Amino acid sequence: MGLLLKALIGAAVVVLIGILSKTRNYYIAGLIPLFPTFALIAHYVVGSERSIQALRITIIFGLWAIIPYFIYLISLYFFIGHLRLPTALTAAVLCWVIAAWILISAWSRWHG
Repeated sequence: MGLLLKALIGAAVVVLIGILSKTRNYYIAGLIPLFPTFALIAHYVVGSERSIQALRITIIFGLWAIIPYFIYLISLYFFIGHLRLPTALTAAVLCWVIAAWILISAWSRWHG
């Protein structure tokens, strides 16, 4: 896949989120980032450039990668009750970064 096509897919996702956030069912905008757009790209690239075993390892790591996103959502849920939205979002992203760093460090230790 070309870089331009990947960028267009990302832009389409952002536009779709923007459109859905203005509808009566605005909460569906929270589901769109979970559509495996980028996972499809990553799995295609790994599957076509590496072995099937490498793709399987990537898939298993993807299952574990749900944990940082879960931590982001939980922390944001609590932060928005105490902080202004930009600060809450920044703090939640920081929680995601820390959780992702821990996951990558642990994964590298176990599978490196």
